[in-house]
Amino acid sequence: MRGMPAMRDTSPSPQPSPATREREPEFALLWRALDQLTDPEIPVVTLREMGILRDLRRGADGQVEVVITPTYSGCPAMDQIADDIGAVLKSSGVEGRVVTQLSPAWTTDWMTPEAREKLRAYGIAPPHATTTAAGEAVVLFATKSPAGSNDPEHAVACPQCGSSNTTETSHFGSTACKALYRCLDCMEPFDYFKRI
Repeated sequence: MRGMPAMRDTSPSPQPSPATREREPEFALLWRALDQLTDPEIPVVTLREMGILRDLRRGADGQVEVVITPTYSGCPAMDQIADDIGAVLKSSGVEGRVVTQLSPAWTTDWMTPEAREKLRAYGIAPPHATTTAAGEAVVLFATKSPAGSNDPEHAVACPQCGSSNTTETSHFGSTACKALYRCLDCMEPFDYFKRI
């Protein structure tokens, strides 16, 4: 499927509800096949756990549409993700296409608790929650903790030793959605998946 551009849906739309469609028999097998696809940049988490794989639906022409939302505009992994999804569609014998939906924009709130734990185990500090204890949304965009901050609410814990005595060494890490940190206790460098 390389070379076949993914469709882009830029119109505002309500939050998809894949859980409802997952129960539909026509999509159940396809969901299971797509659930095996991992993020090309972080292979320990699936696209669905990351919140990138948003929905399965029927287009106006009857073809299956697999809806994906990039973690940030210009994410270089999106072509590979579209290719991987196209390969699953083809191997499943499904006539379909990949649709990139930009609205609503991806947020770290779409990551599952399993994704956060897998990131930590992989050595990447997961993003802080972007909602308060009362469930109110906190508007953030690629924020960081103050360097050397001991404020537990904003401190980025080291995924190696768990210490909150960490500092940001570069606002951009191995990818634009991550920052590079260093633990001041165990001295290990690590990526932090920025809150978006």
